[in-house]
Amino acid sequence: MPAKYSHVKKRATNPKKKAATSIQPGKDNNRHKKLPNHIDRTITNAMSAVSQLERAIAKIFLIRFEQDIARLFSTHIFCVALIHLPTFMMRCITVGGPSWVAHNADCEEIKDFFRSVVSMDLRQAGERVSTKSVLWSYTALREFALSNNVPVCRKRGLHSLRLLPHYDSLKLHLDSLEAMPHAAFTKPPHLGALTEGLEALEEACELKYGEKSPLRSTPPPGWDHQWHLKVRMGYERLAQTLWRVTREFDVSGYGCVLREKLTTKWCDCGCSTDHLGEVCEKTVREDEEGSGVRSGKQREWDGRGSGVLGWETEEEEDIWDIDLDFGGSDSEEGEGMGSEMTIAQMMEIRFIKAEREKEFGNTAFRRGDYQRAVKHYTAAHSIEPELPHYQLNLAAAHLKLSNWLEAEEACTKALGQHRSIKGYYRRSKARRMLGKENEAVQGAYDIGLPRQRAELLSDLRAALKLQPSNTEALDELLSILPPDDSLGLGPSSSSLATSSSSTSPAPRNAASIYDHLHLPKPKQLKQLPFARGSADDRKIKVASIPVSYEVPVMPSGKTATELQSKDLKTRTESFIFPSWEKYTVRLATG
Repeated sequence: MPAKYSHVKKRATNPKKKAATSIQPGKDNNRHKKLPNHIDRTITNAMSAVSQLERAIAKIFLIRFEQDIARLFSTHIFCVALIHLPTFMMRCITVGGPSWVAHNADCEEIKDFFRSVVSMDLRQAGERVSTKSVLWSYTALREFALSNNVPVCRKRGLHSLRLLPHYDSLKLHLDSLEAMPHAAFTKPPHLGALTEGLEALEEACELKYGEKSPLRSTPPPGWDHQWHLKVRMGYERLAQTLWRVTREFDVSGYGCVLREKLTTKWCDCGCSTDHLGEVCEKTVREDEEGSGVRSGKQREWDGRGSGVLGWETEEEEDIWDIDLDFGGSDSEEGEGMGSEMTIAQMMEIRFIKAEREKEFGNTAFRRGDYQRAVKHYTAAHSIEPELPHYQLNLAAAHLKLSNWLEAEEACTKALGQHRSIKGYYRRSKARRMLGKENEAVQGAYDIGLPRQRAELLSDLRAALKLQPSNTEALDELLSILPPDDSLGLGPSSSSLATSSSSTSPAPRNAASIYDHLHLPKPKQLKQLPFARGSADDRKIKVASIPVSYEVPVMPSGKTATELQSKDLKTRTESFIFPSWEKYTVRLATG
């Protein structure tokens, strides 16, 4: 017997007892003592109650997390409009003149630039918001417990099982959160107008182009007495475009790490909430002792978690301006170079790796090697899952391979983050080839079309809502219409596009189509109080400036965990990193 178990005595075999045991046919010889039915039901009901409680807590944390992202990123967009839009507008004015932005603020070139930078900013939502959101939600849950006289341990924090008697009140709060509109980005009501940004813009224009400019004796052409009005209206329209673009993005597609922990990895037995208590309690108590925060019902279910309507807290400034310079996370790098890198550096490396895979995929796609392109685009998305364009590239490759189901899935993932014209249009192609007539269509039966055709319109309608003048999507829609339609709309009308451009003006008879299908018509901008000049017809190009990075070169046969940063060699590589600082605005050629 091993020494580990030497203290255990072996029980002697009793042959008499064994002999007395007989096997009787038809009887279960492995019988276990059966618990009374009422005890078994009691245990089952108790576990079910605990599971319901834990699911409710996880849902509360998740909904409040989405609302926190919406609120804090909305603050960030307001700061962008206040600080970065004046600079962007000055560069546009330099190329197009004082009234160019007012006439062209809604053009696709500007919107595409905004989309690229907003997408890059949103990929940081998890790192920037998760920790704060969990702490805020735990604080709210803790104050709910204290207001109901539930004790909270100083070291281990709140034990969720103590909340079981108060489940109904907890569920009531969850119901109120679920009844709210889905978290969305919108201008925070308490932050006021963009007066400071406009004043800074007008001052810069005055110094460079105005009558008091030290750079020139007379104002250049176009800078008449109305230039203040032109600049102001351009700035207002540019800010409106920024908010419209931001609202194309869906909060639910971001913060994937915390979202996974609150859904698939959340334990129903109570240990997940208890672990949060252990982690957060010390910080909460230190904050309360340091700032004298009020407790009890005065803080029960605080304003956070109710979107942009839940403000009134001074500390919620623009956290996107805070440097992510704290230590590395628990990643696969472990104790190696990853532990010596900041979160910001790790995010940069992650983006660089994903972009490298994307470029390999683009090269393979151009060569017609779509299978290899799929592999590279899939790798890019696995490295950086919160940038939707990798899934759009993946969908394009699957369409070339006639992998309709995979193309549809890739588009759906991308649309879960950003409602884009490419995503809807490519998914409509995949669905049409699949013959998926059972997909939901908004108002499909209102328009009196057969089911087999009507239910293919969902994505095309969404695409035209984003870009009503997109003739490619309109032609695709018309090809679905029956040829004997009462309005004379059908495949015979599908050659409406007058050019190869997908953004060319809508055809003349498109108005009846939009009315018949209840589609949004191409938006007619409000008439400006000044005339459109020849300079306002110029086309501009906004391009991000490539950024150089020192990229680690991993020696073959070694992993990151086996290396320290001092042992690594690096090489300089350039990548496009869309941002509000590094870009150029110039006249488009050709």
